[in-house]
Amino acid sequence: MTDSAPNDQSTPAFPDFTLGTSHVLLTGATGFVGQAVLERLLSTHPDTRISLLIRPKSSSGESRLNTLLKKPVFRAWRESVGDEGVAKAIAERLNVVQGDLANPGELPGDLDVVIHGASTVSFDPPIDEAFQTNVDGATGIYGALLASGSDPHVVHVSTAYVGGMRKGVRLEAPLEHTIDWRAENAAAKSARRRVEMASRQPEVLRKLLAASRAKLGKVGPQAVAQDAEAARIEWVTKRLIDHGRIRAESLGWTDVYTLTKAFAERAAEELWGTTGHRLSIVRPSIIESALRHPFPGWLDGFKVADPLIMAYGRGQLPEFPGVPDSVLDVIPVDFVVNAILAAAVTPATVDEPNYYQITSGARNPLPFHTMYENVKEFFTKTPMPMPDEGGDIIVPSWRFPGGRSVERTLRLQERLTAAADLGVGRMPSTPRTREWTKSLHRRQSGLDQLRYFAELYRAYVQTELIFDDRNALALHESIPDELKADRGFDVAEIDWHEYFQTIHFPSITGLTKAFAKRPAGKARAKRALPVRSDVLAVFDFEGTVVESNLVEQYLWVRLAMIPKAQWPQEFASLMLSVPKFLRVDRRDRGEFIRTLVRRYKGIRVDELQQLVEGRYGAAMLSRAIPDALDRVAQHRAAGHRTVLVTGATRSAAEPFAPFFDDIVAGEMHSSKGVLTGYLATPPLVDESRAAWLREYASAHGANLTQSYGYGDSLADVAWLQLLGNASVVNPDTDLYRHAQRTKWTVEDWTRRSSERRPSPANLSLLPDVQPAAPEEGDRSRSSDSR
Repeated sequence: MTDSAPNDQSTPAFPDFTLGTSHVLLTGATGFVGQAVLERLLSTHPDTRISLLIRPKSSSGESRLNTLLKKPVFRAWRESVGDEGVAKAIAERLNVVQGDLANPGELPGDLDVVIHGASTVSFDPPIDEAFQTNVDGATGIYGALLASGSDPHVVHVSTAYVGGMRKGVRLEAPLEHTIDWRAENAAAKSARRRVEMASRQPEVLRKLLAASRAKLGKVGPQAVAQDAEAARIEWVTKRLIDHGRIRAESLGWTDVYTLTKAFAERAAEELWGTTGHRLSIVRPSIIESALRHPFPGWLDGFKVADPLIMAYGRGQLPEFPGVPDSVLDVIPVDFVVNAILAAAVTPATVDEPNYYQITSGARNPLPFHTMYENVKEFFTKTPMPMPDEGGDIIVPSWRFPGGRSVERTLRLQERLTAAADLGVGRMPSTPRTREWTKSLHRRQSGLDQLRYFAELYRAYVQTELIFDDRNALALHESIPDELKADRGFDVAEIDWHEYFQTIHFPSITGLTKAFAKRPAGKARAKRALPVRSDVLAVFDFEGTVVESNLVEQYLWVRLAMIPKAQWPQEFASLMLSVPKFLRVDRRDRGEFIRTLVRRYKGIRVDELQQLVEGRYGAAMLSRAIPDALDRVAQHRAAGHRTVLVTGATRSAAEPFAPFFDDIVAGEMHSSKGVLTGYLATPPLVDESRAAWLREYASAHGANLTQSYGYGDSLADVAWLQLLGNASVVNPDTDLYRHAQRTKWTVEDWTRRSSERRPSPANLSLLPDVQPAAPEEGDRSRSSDSR
């Protein structure tokens, strides 16, 4: 097939320019364009019968139709016909055919018109998914039509970009290529099997496991395994996406979406349009919000160009590799719908398909620099607010330096951001370092978005392609003059500045307002707690309720039990062990606790208990975080069961018993009243704490989805994620990053003054802990030790 000159394809078969009593099959009715086509059929083609191919998901096809008709696009029609009219249309005009594109099942045998508009809506899906939806979807529909006995006029909705990477004018004609689309389809299907097998090879899994251990080793082995498997699935998906992108480019197409749409066109021509049937192919360009119908600005979620527009408005795209004088071809959705239905009213000749390109670039071009100027003007006049802070976002000014310059800058910024993030991750967690972490997270997200958009949109913002639309204009001219204002699609009448400033940009920014109105994490945390008796409030201990760590607690105990002259020796021994403790703690919290407990070997149980009941217990209470105890009191006042959980031993937590309904802690093993340096039971940390929490909730009849949890370490993720109200308190850097990803509430609870912390450099503070009196014959302590 070769390019040919446009011909006259503008004689309508329906003088009143409606489809009369035709029986119409519509695919893709739940999608963006499909919704608008269905609305037009219902509102301006009142005598048609409409069969809808709808895939049942969690609900039946009929249930999905009922939900669909409640969407905003149908509002004016619902109001005009009333509830009785809607019910009558469902009963008399609408018929659901349950199935999917590849396997549509049995189609009606009396179809007059088919509008096939279903397809994937992503530019870069995995290669097998793109072929399954677009190519198998086409072969499935045309095979089912041949089996049904119907001989309808088919309107096949494609895209203007099916011609591939070309320059110059793209005529409204068949595509020029000789590629075996069936062979490509078969190869695409086998790609997943091959990539899945590769993903399970030891060398791949070993790297994924190592990365997951480094990230989540403290959370537990199941968390590591789940993260590694999720990473494997992501590895597969990324490679299948790359398969599609590279294969499309190697064949001369911009991406796998346009490649598979081109193959779907060829399938339509071979299976229907040149085998004794009538076929019209409609090729819209970039479809955006409605100019007029069903109402100005109607949009069903972000479309092709909208993520790029919103990323700019959020200040996330400091530069972009677009060619400023390239043409960005945009078309309002109501123009596309009007063209589809005009083509349906104007059947093609048997075995001579019609081609219509519904585009704007030839007669009302929109240069990319004009689009940029419109976007900048809008977000300068109506800036978006800064997230989680006051002020407005100041949008950047683009200089269009070219793709290579942007790529060099992007690589440099990625390296600098990664280095800064690594450095901050090694610093102690403070409000300042958490703010740095948040800022770096936003910066990395912006760089990731810039790279993604640069790759995804490159062909669309650097194109030198103009789409001829003479057939489309002739089709528009065939519409009766009295109907053109409502059902026409002459792109020359669009004022782009007016469209963007007053219709499209307000529409897409309006979609974000629902999210902007959600209360922030701190605001949610301040809401009154619901009064319930089936709710738990679970608090981690060290770092959450008390400003003390296990090493410090051991030091207090040990120094209280040895002569003062031996303190420097104990300090030195402990300090030499600190690097080992840090390495072990980063790897496994349970192993760290076991390592530290070894140092308790030889301490008498009764002496430790005397310390807990004496000055040591008082010292621990003095280290309590006031905001933590206030929150405990609020939960108790609301009737919640408050539980203090520590992975270490009970001795440090026991003084807090009056504040909580229950304290759950480990115990150290003893023999003949002396600690052996071993634990009596495994430490209650990470996933073991999660297992305990499930059992505890079941035993107490608690509802975990309504319960609360407070933790400060990445090791707390395993049990916090079981609770419906998880909060991270003064979190370490790794937990803070996790909280940012999961949208958990982050709270800064007031700590005690750092000047009051015991430290080797200030031994005068240690008398806060007074040891028990020495027993007769104890040679390990002198009589003057305190």
